Amino acid sequence: MDERRAVVALFGLVVALVTGYIAYRFIAALTVAIFLYYSTRRFYKALGRLKLPARVRAVTVLSLLAIPLLLLLSYTLVLVVTETQTFLETYPVLETAATNVPWLQGVDELPELSFEGIVEAYRAGRFDAILDFLVENAAVLTSAITGFFLNLFIVVVVTYYLLIDGWRFHDWLLRFDDDAVVREYLEAADDELEAILFGNLLNVIAIALIGVGAFKGYNALVPAAVEVPYPALAGVLTGVASLVPVVGMKIVYLPITAAMAAPLAISGDYSLLGYLVAFLFVAVVVVDTIPDIVLRPYLSGERTHVGLLMLAYIFGPVVFGFYGLFFAPIVLALGITFAHTALPRLLGGESVDTDAGIAPDQRRLDDF
Repeated sequence: MDERRAVVALFGLVVALVTGYIAYRFIAALTVAIFLYYSTRRFYKALGRLKLPARVRAVTVLSLLAIPLLLLLSYTLVLVVTETQTFLETYPVLETAATNVPWLQGVDELPELSFEGIVEAYRAGRFDAILDFLVENAAVLTSAITGFFLNLFIVVVVTYYLLIDGWRFHDWLLRFDDDAVVREYLEAADDELEAILFGNLLNVIAIALIGVGAFKGYNALVPAAVEVPYPALAGVLTGVASLVPVVGMKIVYLPITAAMAAPLAISGDYSLLGYLVAFLFVAVVVVDTIPDIVLRPYLSGERTHVGLLMLAYIFGPVVFGFYGLFFAPIVLALGITFAHTALPRLLGGESVDTDAGIAPDQRRLDDF
């Protein structure tokens, strides 16, 4: 009997090691999937009031998340291409770049943004240097594109099945419960992760709305030469960029400022630079600083202190890479919840009050 148990235990250990290795290889995609699951689970549950099947609700949630994002990225890409072409045709930038970048040599003018224009440019040999560059780096480009779509597929599939079957995994874990410690910890951790990650989604939406309003208000008061290009799009991108730690929204409004300043610098007209300073003030104070100070406490978790949460967003990408932006808050929430629920029980003490360690003036997501 003992030998049979040992064989079963050894087999289980091998399976666990292989599974852990596979999960480690795709930890970035799995982390993003967990982030999306907890960010959208409340919406998924809310759709249950319409008596929709679980699969329909999951597809609806993923579609409402993916389709606007794809449209936003596509629209942004089209605008970047068209505006870049207009800028290069207006100012002699292409000639200077062609002398310094080898694979741009021979490209003395941009083709028309039409199928016929691109075909004509290809037949004329304008793309030969660029095609040679792409062929030389085909392996790297193919690997990067394949890896991106593979990880995207994993994110979609895992998020979908977590939405419709996450309760099965939860019930399986509760089979190992002992004195209700596991149940208490899992339920507390589950609620905390939902509060934090759903709060992230609300933060993105709130900052996007603030950004759109601030940029449109700025445009209404300044000359046309220093208006924010596409203020609605800029505001939405600012909200999405708020997920990025440290630099955050700066990766949107600083390039916008540079794009607004470039024509003034090239033309030598510095009389309107004061408006750019005003735009930076609006972006830094109204869009970036004030919402971060006001909204972060409201959108923090039930137990996780807002300061620790901000540190997790800062140090996560530094330690783990890009996916650390999602991984570090998850680890922090699991650790804080363990310290509040399971650890006192394991050490023979009593459970700590869920509000312990939280400042009296710190708001929580349920309050919001």
